[in-house]
Amino acid sequence: MNYSALIVAAGSGTRMKLGYNKAYYRLDERTILEHTMDIFLSDPDCSEVVIVTDSEMFRKEIPGRIPGRVVLVSGGSSREESVSNGLNAVASEVVFVHDGARPFLSKACLEAMKQTMETEEAACLMVPCKDTIKVVEGGYIVKTIERNTIKAAQTPQAFRTELLVHCMDLARKEGYQGTDDCSIVEHFSSAKIRVVEGSYENFKITTPEDLKR
Repeated sequence: MNYSALIVAAGSGTRMKLGYNKAYYRLDERTILEHTMDIFLSDPDCSEVVIVTDSEMFRKEIPGRIPGRVVLVSGGSSREESVSNGLNAVASEVVFVHDGARPFLSKACLEAMKQTMETEEAACLMVPCKDTIKVVEGGYIVKTIERNTIKAAQTPQAFRTELLVHCMDLARKEGYQGTDDCSIVEHFSSAKIRVVEGSYENFKITTPEDLKR
């Protein structure tokens, strides 16, 4: 199944306390973004890799010839706007939206997502929550969520491109801000989003502590 990968790497790295986009932090002498890109560039089913980022910084930090399947797109003022910008460059009927700072996606998880999208409109990698989750109001616990009913969302999150574009357009018109791409589709469509088992190793690098794992 052919698909487009849309990698969102337009952040500022505030929580990492780097002073620059964390996607360009180096792991094993290569940037986090390069590791993330390679996951998709090594997959023959990936027809293109759309990267939403600062193109000048990309060329500075990742010198050399840009692979033919890579398309650079400028980011927006929010993640939602950045995804929308990237969707304008997507050519495939299916798009996998992935965090630029999530470089540890396994081939097994990617293959599971591809297989799922053969028959589904949307899919999301997820893992069970390990901790007990509490609802807190005014500094007091008011409810404990049944742990068996909740999972933590990861990326990639995959969609029929037309579906995600439609929902993103509606979100922009109404000023709706979702917490992730799936939440936009949940809010503006009746499409069912299939849960695909993810991996705890597929974590997002967000804070300095994540580099110590």
